[in-house]
Amino acid sequence: MRIDTAAGSILCDPWVNPAYFASWFPFPDNSRLDWETLGNVDYLYVSHLHRDHFDAEHLKRFINKKATVLLPEYPTSQLEDELRELGFTSFLRTKSDEVHELDGGLKIMIQALISPTDGPIGDSSLWVEHDGIRVLNQNDARPTDLSRFNELGHVHAHMLQFSGAIWYPMVYELPDAAKTAFGKQKRDRQFDRTWRYIDDLKADHVFPIAGPPCFLDDELWQFNDIFGDEGNIFPDQAVFLEEYAKVGGTNGIVLLPGSVTSLTAAGEAETTHPVPVDEFFANKQAHLEEMRERKAPIIAAEKASWRHPEIDVLGELKKRIEPLLEESIYMAQGVGGPVRFDFTDSFGPTGEILESIVVDFPGKQVRPYAGEKVRYRFKTGRALVEHLIHIDEGDWVNSLFLSCRFSAARIGQYNEFVYAFFKCLSEERLQYAEGWYDEHEKAVEAEDTQFGDWTVQRRCPHLKADLSRFGVVDGNVLTCQLHGWKFDLPSGRCLTSVGHKIRASKTE
Repeated sequence: MRIDTAAGSILCDPWVNPAYFASWFPFPDNSRLDWETLGNVDYLYVSHLHRDHFDAEHLKRFINKKATVLLPEYPTSQLEDELRELGFTSFLRTKSDEVHELDGGLKIMIQALISPTDGPIGDSSLWVEHDGIRVLNQNDARPTDLSRFNELGHVHAHMLQFSGAIWYPMVYELPDAAKTAFGKQKRDRQFDRTWRYIDDLKADHVFPIAGPPCFLDDELWQFNDIFGDEGNIFPDQAVFLEEYAKVGGTNGIVLLPGSVTSLTAAGEAETTHPVPVDEFFANKQAHLEEMRERKAPIIAAEKASWRHPEIDVLGELKKRIEPLLEESIYMAQGVGGPVRFDFTDSFGPTGEILESIVVDFPGKQVRPYAGEKVRYRFKTGRALVEHLIHIDEGDWVNSLFLSCRFSAARIGQYNEFVYAFFKCLSEERLQYAEGWYDEHEKAVEAEDTQFGDWTVQRRCPHLKADLSRFGVVDGNVLTCQLHGWKFDLPSGRCLTSVGHKIRASKTE
């Protein structure tokens, strides 16, 4: 998205090239836009390091290196470091939740979220004001509330996520009926969270962005929402408008690549499109099939680069991961057991298993699988792990897992520490995450909120969402609607994941 004002232009998260082992592509396709012109901007904003937002190849080739980068206040320097490697030299290091006034009266504020589970160690939203018009690009970010943005005045345009951006439940080894049921629950939660944010901000106009990727590789084609599957977590913008209308929403505006919306301080919005929106989505499958054929050589070229049979996978993982296991306290305890990886001869979970290894968190070692029972198991192509080692990738979540080129199985509940650890395969990230968990675990939640005759700590133990706004009680179960986490009130036990006990008491 590009925001143009009389005081300057801001390009936000330009993503064109495939991400995550060539599994995700932008839809609708934006690769044929005039990027030479669009990239000639005054300011660049990259919300976070997920590769469907940080497109290094595109940034290097098309975006003006004289642009000033509006940098979120993140705990690590990785975003700035990677942008500098691409040739950017001018940075405005913002302070989270502080308004910064730029030339010509242009004002911006970036709210940074910095828990280990926010994006790849961080996510953010951008607020912009010029000449009395205010825009919030919330993008993928999931703040506990939008009160800070409301304090700054009425917002005219609200851009936010509405669709899935994860691998659950599609990759899990579950019966089809269970997978559909879990997917439908997630799809419903996504929309519920979106309606909550829209109601919080009450902007004049709502723009569904950070929408679904599309999957053009034949092995992943089934993940596209074109088969009438109510459990598909990737609904598109047309579905958003249908669902939004069911809850009374009438101010949604869908943008296609090349669409332009002009806003006024009076709350008016005039939008032009390169093609009719309804017609475009009515022909979605045809557009996807055309893209699949056109992008096939790109996928083939990427696949050809992944295999590195000369790499000793077990030996290299021991070298990289064992020192981190030695230093990990909270995440190692949180995982609490061995995690098994089966490596196949394909580019995904199908095919013959060539090698099985275990990341043994209690034992602090990486070793061959010895046939023991494990609670967490992943199966993926050995070539993908060879490539991760070859490029020294420090974040398997922002590469392997988001690719959906794996299968997963677990016994018992979801465990966030498993995924948190595998996004922290560097000294800097590991130390930050361990420190965050240390501070988080020691924080005392003194403030309470009331649900009937239940007194409950006000902040969710997961990511501190305000339960007085996001909490719903059904019987003895409390659900935090921000992320869908559930708690058994009589015992305080988290029903969604390991750990994260809640403090609750019932009035006698």
